[in-house]
Amino acid sequence: MCDDVMTLAGPRTKDPVLRLRRIFVHSSARARAAEAARAKKLARAGEDPARLERGLGSRHYPDEQAVSDRITAIGRARRVSTYLSAVTATSPDTGKPTLSRHFDQQVLDAEAATDGWYALLTNLDADQADAGRVLRHYKGQEAVEHRYQAFKGPLAVTGLYLKSNRRIAALITVICLALLIFCLIERQIRQALAARGATKINGLYAGRPAIPTGKLILDALAGIRLIPGTGQSPPAIPQPTDLQLHLLDLLDIDPRDLR
Repeated sequence: MCDDVMTLAGPRTKDPVLRLRRIFVHSSARARAAEAARAKKLARAGEDPARLERGLGSRHYPDEQAVSDRITAIGRARRVSTYLSAVTATSPDTGKPTLSRHFDQQVLDAEAATDGWYALLTNLDADQADAGRVLRHYKGQEAVEHRYQAFKGPLAVTGLYLKSNRRIAALITVICLALLIFCLIERQIRQALAARGATKINGLYAGRPAIPTGKLILDALAGIRLIPGTGQSPPAIPQPTDLQLHLLDLLDIDPRDLR
């Protein structure tokens, strides 16, 4: 990894100029993926010109212009215009168009040199976080995005129009508390499973084993009925399923003691 400073100017001249720290990171996995993708793309891109060569002089490609137009279309469709070099001509003996083509190795080598590299922009100074810490923050975004998904999915949060900032703050507080409970339920069950040397719960998803998520857990517990306590009779859960009992056990909730 290495870092420098990147300057970003706004769309208007009066906009302030931002100076951000830029960190370059190399990923061997991304490099291998880029190399494989390029090889696959070149293999596919080589098939179309081969078919074109077999049809030179036919009614579809009777002259140089038709061949040149087709090569341009192939390069654009296969996204190899920067690599594909082609020269068309007309044979003096047959009067048919000819085609000479190859992939520019220098361009391919220049692109290969960038495989696996990507840049991260941050406003954190070097004394606040070194390059490794910035990368860890970036890798941790997946957990944050997963919770955004919970906002839009299981919690079904939709847009609302409120009259005051105070009501907006109150709604956000309630939503965040709901998300916190949602996440803690998932965390509790996963930690309890890990302590028992397991990662999945049998029958959690369509009767099959699955890694517990907040949604799957709450869906499985949604059918539970609670009979309120009266007098000396404590509240009770009538006929919970084996899966529900297992989830309550992992949550450290005793269905016989709901006081």
